[in-house]
Amino acid sequence: MADMAPGLRVAVLGAGSWGTALAAACARGHATMLWARRPELARRIADTRENADYLPGVALPQDLRCTSDLDDLFGHLSGAERPLLILGVPVAGMEQACREVAAGVVRHGMGDLAVAWTCKGLDADTGRLPHAIAEAAFAGTAGISTGVLSGPSFAREVARGLPVALTIASASAELRGRVTEALHGGAIRVYGSEDIVGVEVGGAVKNIMAIACGIGDGLGMGANARAALITRGLAEMTRLGVALGAQADTFSGLTGLGDLILTATGDLSRNRHVGLEIGRGRSLDEILGDMTQVAEGVRCAPAVRDLARRCGIEMPITEAVCAVLFDRVPPAQAVSRLLARDPKVEGN
Repeated sequence: MADMAPGLRVAVLGAGSWGTALAAACARGHATMLWARRPELARRIADTRENADYLPGVALPQDLRCTSDLDDLFGHLSGAERPLLILGVPVAGMEQACREVAAGVVRHGMGDLAVAWTCKGLDADTGRLPHAIAEAAFAGTAGISTGVLSGPSFAREVARGLPVALTIASASAELRGRVTEALHGGAIRVYGSEDIVGVEVGGAVKNIMAIACGIGDGLGMGANARAALITRGLAEMTRLGVALGAQADTFSGLTGLGDLILTATGDLSRNRHVGLEIGRGRSLDEILGDMTQVAEGVRCAPAVRDLARRCGIEMPITEAVCAVLFDRVPPAQAVSRLLARDPKVEGN
């Protein structure tokens, strides 16, 4: 077992690509357990030291433990002075995961648990950001502090030990400290923030902008158009975030501009892939049917659009993406509508 910092123990709930990558990173210096919902996946990871379903070809640390039993997971955490649980689940699974955590805390009599989630998006049905989902699920359960871990990061690169910078946002300095201690060092830098709303809005909106950039690239619109979409997408992201109470400076950092650039240009971006294929003429149903992992921008685009409308915020790129994805507006026509908008002063 790897050496463990005094009292610090880590569990990761969710064995998708990002959950597995973070578990691998934590296991290089701390006692870490990864939870997979499917028992057969947990067994294969334990036996082969590889998550062939989500990170094929990436060797996982020998000290990383894996289980499909939630009581094993909470047993692992309950013996620590400073337990940390990372939720590596998509937004659609956030509410159920939080309720399972709350039940586990009560069942195991835990009095101090730090919970950080990694999902990026809004709930497709309610429009809630992840922190609002967590607050509702943890209401009445004492001893849980919460935060969001985000930033420009592809899971495969993190799992391979390549450099990355992340942000942990929380009102709790203790939680920020635990996450930093668990991950910071070697190839990973972790920065702290208190702007949970800003970090979450950046994570949600950048996926939609990545779809837009992918559509532009699929149409062959060129690098100039991509730069314009990224820049004006950042303006949309900032307007919405500030309207919801975020700090404007957050959007010029890792979880705003940084994550937007990566997701809008990187070849490993699932959201950019959706946009590329749309721009090349394929249908959304066909594209999603070929994908094994979630493209959060598709799920949350209508929720972001509707939230912006309720707030009186103009988000024309988001509106155009929704029109292409769900209203069958041809991509070229959506671009023409964007170009035909009235001129504005930059910064508005």
